[in-house]
Amino acid sequence: MGDTDVTTDAAAPWLIVGLGNPGPEYAMNRHNVGFMVADLLAERIGGKFKRAGKAQAQVIEGRIGPPGPANRRVILAKPMSFMNLSGGPVNALREFYKVPLAHVVAVHDELDIDYGVLRLKLGGGDNGHNGLKSMTKAMGADYHRVRFGIGRPPGRMQVADFVLKDFASAERKELDYFVDRATDAVQALVIEGLERAQSTYNS
Repeated sequence: MGDTDVTTDAAAPWLIVGLGNPGPEYAMNRHNVGFMVADLLAERIGGKFKRAGKAQAQVIEGRIGPPGPANRRVILAKPMSFMNLSGGPVNALREFYKVPLAHVVAVHDELDIDYGVLRLKLGGGDNGHNGLKSMTKAMGADYHRVRFGIGRPPGRMQVADFVLKDFASAERKELDYFVDRATDAVQALVIEGLERAQSTYNS
């Protein structure tokens, strides 16, 4: 399996990518839940995002997990291109930090899952998600995904309008809890592996 095989180098770093759009006007959009998870993980790592050279992304380097074999080196990134151009910055970081493709984790919103529900998987299609589409085009599909359910748009609302709207007030009451749980899931994936993380978080 080469570059997609996690067992090729257990000590290789992980690249955790929160997908979203840069700028305060997008900050609370449904499409930006990947950024929200990345921001919380940054707090847990205890770092601050810094611009990553030419990669058009903000990055933190750190470690997660208990001391010993389960401790993992991670690069946490938020692409500062817009969503549909995420692939270039992500692949530039992957190549710079020498991250195997199977050690890349994309955290993103997912229309076909109910609000707040998580699904973790390796590989697959993009389901019309422009961030995933760009990443897959840039480097192939065999990376991990932490899919954060946002549900389908109500009535006849267009998908593009729905994902670029802020979470509704009723949703915001639970948003912090769901973002916290998604952040836990990312950590479990990196530290414990996909199957164990799926058994806990694929509710």
